[in-house]
Amino acid sequence: MSRPLRAWGEALAAVVAGTGAMAAVAAAGLWAAGADGLPGDAFPSVVAATMVTAVGGSVELTGGAGFFGHTAAELTVVPLSVTLAWALATGTVFLHPLRHRAVTGGTELLGRVARTAVLWLLVLLLLTRAARHTFTLRIGGDILNDIGEALGVTPAVGFRADPGPTLGFGLLWLLAVLAAALAVSRRAPLPPRLLPLQDAVRPAAFAMLAVLLAYVVLGVVVGAVTLFTHGHPAQTCAVLLLGLPNLAWMAFGVGLGGSWTGHVPAGIGLPMPSALAAVLREPHRGEATVNATTLAEHDGRAWVLVALAALALLAAGFLAAVRAPARTRTWQHAVHLAVALAMTLLATGLLTNVSARYGLSLLGLGDLGGFGSGEVRLHARLLHLVGLGVLWGLAAGVLGSLLAVRVRRRGEVGEEVEGEGAGP
Repeated sequence: MSRPLRAWGEALAAVVAGTGAMAAVAAAGLWAAGADGLPGDAFPSVVAATMVTAVGGSVELTGGAGFFGHTAAELTVVPLSVTLAWALATGTVFLHPLRHRAVTGGTELLGRVARTAVLWLLVLLLLTRAARHTFTLRIGGDILNDIGEALGVTPAVGFRADPGPTLGFGLLWLLAVLAAALAVSRRAPLPPRLLPLQDAVRPAAFAMLAVLLAYVVLGVVVGAVTLFTHGHPAQTCAVLLLGLPNLAWMAFGVGLGGSWTGHVPAGIGLPMPSALAAVLREPHRGEATVNATTLAEHDGRAWVLVALAALALLAAGFLAAVRAPARTRTWQHAVHLAVALAMTLLATGLLTNVSARYGLSLLGLGDLGGFGSGEVRLHARLLHLVGLGVLWGLAAGVLGSLLAVRVRRRGEVGEEVEGEGAGP
């Protein structure tokens, strides 16, 4: 096989692996949630729409009721289980051809990224065409529906992917995933000009990835226990396959002292822990605050999140120090981990935001039929999270560095000893 064909084949493999993983997880999660029973053979379109939102794309919710009425809807939520499957598959396959090389040229690396991006944009374009469907709503009995059809006020809602934002943000997400893959991998080669950055970036970045994945694994364990002890297997599987990281990474932020604000109307059932649902539904709070204290008011086990987050960060600090060169000073460990944790919490805070608004209005008479109305909100206090990330990162970096003093470093230790003239 010629070199250009091999290069395009490697890019195609990365895109296919990511798309396949994403489609499998999205389809399984939606099937568990019962979306396969939607009317009008909508399931493939719903899967495509879920894939679009999982990679930063935009799906518009549309509707209307003829000349006399309108529907209004908004949905902003990222199914992070689908996103994580795509990111891990894409990043792993992208790095695989580079695993035996020490360095790579900047032009070659950019070429790999460009080829992968071109093929990824083609996939996104296909997804935007598939992610569209329209449902007709029933507003009452047969007589009311007949009248509505005669007057042209039969309500319909649907969704469609917006090509512009989907292609633009989808490309940015791909670039972010590839950059993160290069940042966390010790074996991935970098251009010579970037080599000085790897000692500062890679240990802390890998430690943060390890923490996030550990929380997901712990969430899977908790979900499995819930599955076998509390029933509701379909709902539990749907949460695991669609939104597990949303809850797990939010728990991480809450354990560090972070908070989210939001509200869920009482009549809406959402797949979330009972304590979280209780806080968001409290009627006397127009905007509920979700943190360790408010969760503990409904379930005292919420305080475990604080201890778990502290242990996770201590382990992260130790791991980052062990993977860093022995010449790295304690204050440098602290600064690197503080920056990495602040950026991690900023990203997870943005990704766990939820905004959903829906309603149906006919002739100004209010909401009719089973479509209902209301607004679901959940937003992280980002500045608070970032500040906590800096403080916790500094502390974890110092403690992790002290714990790693007597642990032999791998890789870079020989360079430092040799440079000091102390022998190999």
